[in-house]
Amino acid sequence: MTTIKFLKEDREVVVADGANLRLKAIENRIDIYTFVGKMTNCGGYGQCGTCIVEIVDGMENLSPPTETEKKKLKKKPATYRLACQTLVNGAVTVKTKPSAK
Repeated sequence: MTTIKFLKEDREVVVADGANLRLKAIENRIDIYTFVGKMTNCGGYGQCGTCIVEIVDGMENLSPPTETEKKKLKKKPATYRLACQTLVNGAVTVKTKPSAK
């Protein structure tokens, strides 16, 4: 078991190793989508790029970025991940809905 700390929401969620970040956020009522993202998200298939989160701490505890992520996030900071493509394998701190950079 490990934890995901959602910084803006001031919440910590205990999850099993290998848990999908997007699914655990949704299950715990953590809103990861902006207004537009709520209406246009692809449901977790990595196609829309609307579930972007910023990893504040614990990047080494996440699965490596997928090819889909690399394409969608190529102009974003290295600390950004798509929650739907990210598996959590250790403690991590996440900022939801990071401001555009």
